[in-house]
Amino acid sequence: MRIGTVIHNIEVNPGQGGKLVRAAGTSANILKEPSLTKCLVRLPSGSEKWIDSRCGASIGVVSNPSHRAKKLRKAGHSRWLGRKPTVRGVAMNPVDYAHGGDEGRSKSSRVWGRNSLTP
Repeated sequence: MRIGTVIHNIEVNPGQGGKLVRAAGTSANILKEPSLTKCLVRLPSGSEKWIDSRCGASIGVVSNPSHRAKKLRKAGHSRWLGRKPTVRGVAMNPVDYAHGGDEGRSKSSRVWGRNSLTP
């Protein structure tokens, strides 16, 4: 393959099957092919990796355009994907966050929250 070719589904060891760059919408670029044994590839993370030239890869970008449009039916589906809920500071107690407390939902006037009681 030529320098600058966009590839995905890259093998790490020859004949082992694709292990790198398999997620929807991802791709890698071939940067250098200085010898017949290894070539330099830039991965989606920005890191560069030397890959054996005998390893296989698919040309192009991974498809599945509807990947981001998938609806999650319940909060548990987000948790299964490893996404934790984000709690707002105003919903916390004053001891937990600077904006916490106060039923009327007004923000704290102190810059760093509650002062310590101990000297």
